[in-house]
Amino acid sequence: ITTAKIADANVTLAKLAATGTRSATTFLAGDDTFKTVAVTPTAVSDQANSSTGYFDLPAGTTAERPGSPGVGMQRFNTTLGNMEYYNGAAWVSVTASPYLIESLFVAGGAGGGGGGVADSNGGGGGGAGGLIYTASGLVNPLTAYSIVVGGGGAGAAGGGAPISSGTNGSNTTGFGNTVIGGGGGGTGSTNPVSGGSGGGAGGNPSGGAAGTAGQGNAGGAGATVGPYYPGGGGGGAGSVGGSQSSNATAGNGGSGLQYAISGSNAYYAGGGGGGTDRGGTVGTGGAGGGGSGGTSGGGNGVSATANTGGGGGGGSNQQYTVPAYAGGNGGSGILIVRYLGLQKATGGTVTSSGGYTIHAFTSSGTFTA
Repeated sequence: ITTAKIADANVTLAKLAATGTRSATTFLAGDDTFKTVAVTPTAVSDQANSSTGYFDLPAGTTAERPGSPGVGMQRFNTTLGNMEYYNGAAWVSVTASPYLIESLFVAGGAGGGGGGVADSNGGGGGGAGGLIYTASGLVNPLTAYSIVVGGGGAGAAGGGAPISSGTNGSNTTGFGNTVIGGGGGGTGSTNPVSGGSGGGAGGNPSGGAAGTAGQGNAGGAGATVGPYYPGGGGGGAGSVGGSQSSNATAGNGGSGLQYAISGSNAYYAGGGGGGTDRGGTVGTGGAGGGGSGGTSGGGNGVSATANTGGGGGGGSNQQYTVPAYAGGNGGSGILIVRYLGLQKATGGTVTSSGGYTIHAFTSSGTFTA
């Protein structure tokens, strides 16, 4: 009988004499007792791991996070596509390096000018909010970026004597960029105002207001003589506002620019159309949410579409009648961010399209990368 056979026989005898339950989940301890394998945190802590495979963390969605987390808990968040840990106050995503974002900034559009009574003029269209598109910017993980989305300006009231122009739109800011709110349209012989895109002149001054270089264009000219004293169109991000023609037709709003950053093609930052007096032809709003001039013969300017940065339309008037008609309100701005892959950040309204994650801010908030 060999030594190996004697050893095997001793092991067999030990198993027969051992106490406890023998199964696939127990082992034979040195005291000849079958015991359950118990893996405790202490047993696996402070141990070198020579495996070249992997260590599998728990994985689940944001909604499946532990209800009462403890400091230092770690997991893989399948909603965000990142590892995360609990720091005692919040779950924090772990991303190693800065990543690229694409972004579109649109400021608030301006209000259109109101129709005059004593000077019997149409109002100028409001200028569109400034627009900047950035194809590649970097954001740092775990960093909170403040986003401010500009509101639209109010249309000017119609009035007897020349009063104020339409109100400028507000600026949109984020990631170190500032885009300028649109310039108000002129009311009667009150001059239009410069902005991201400039306001159109009312039916008396000849020149529209200037836009901001790299963000928008100038407004159009109004008529200096009758019979209908039409106003000029507000400038848009893509083109200048139209000037009145033949002292009878108001200028159209300047066109905006088209982008697919939201997941579908859309125009932003169109200028407002000019208004007119009596039976003249009103201007149409520019592509990108611009409002048209008020109904010929007496009508308020049409307000711009919200979250496009469009300018409001100029008010129209029936000669020397009261009340005169107000300009339309400008449209609020928007800030859109997108990046390739699964969601990494929080903030805004989050959607996905074509392999991108999209964050749309229609009001002020925080983008946490």
